[in-house]
Amino acid sequence: MKINEPSRIGGVNPYRKQQDGKTAGVNREKTKRKDQLEISPEAKELQELQAAASKNGVDPARQAKVEELKHQVSTGTYHVDSGKLAEKLLPYLK
Repeated sequence: MKINEPSRIGGVNPYRKQQDGKTAGVNREKTKRKDQLEISPEAKELQELQAAASKNGVDPARQAKVEELKHQVSTGTYHVDSGKLAEKLLPYLK
């Protein structure tokens, strides 16, 4: 009986996997895809608003609120809650 017959069909070759892996690795490196990042239009709009705010030093939402308060004061419709004012002044006066 011959155990190590080189011409056997379907014989196990432990080095074949290593050889196949090396040649496949070369092909895989060529076809590797690179990571991509896509920014949604909403995120781009937020970035633009943030960049504009950092240039001006003011948050656009805060600026809108200030403009609304200015308008209320100029038209006389701004109302101050005296209870809240007293709560804020009390710690300062103590």
